[in-house]
Amino acid sequence: MRIVVDTNVIVSALVFGGLPRRVLETVEEGICEWFYSAEIETETRRVLRDKFNWNNQRLDTYLARLLSLGSRVVPSRRVNAVAEDPSDNRVLECAAEAAAQVIVTGDTHLLRLREYEGIAILTPRQFLGGRP
Repeated sequence: MRIVVDTNVIVSALVFGGLPRRVLETVEEGICEWFYSAEIETETRRVLRDKFNWNNQRLDTYLARLLSLGSRVVPSRRVNAVAEDPSDNRVLECAAEAAAQVIVTGDTHLLRLREYEGIAILTPRQFLGGRP
């Protein structure tokens, strides 16, 4: 299964663990193929640095390992499906470019869509089917 994991889930996985961490474990276990874009990578780095005070050494160490599990795509088109928070459109662009089947997010704007161009938009719990 091809997935895109939103920044909020990546950050939660790295900082708190729990279900978001389990989502990334499905990638480590080879159950899913994970795709990300430069925008998702940059936003993840910014949030970890600015909100959780991660220094550059910690960011480089953790993100290098994490990003090695996925494949980076370069979206070829812009999307404007989420007017309330235009940055959410970057996740949709990534998923469309990757031909993903699922976007895993905790973002309410994206979750409200439920799907985008046939791509399911799920919370970590929904994605994992309620598994711990």
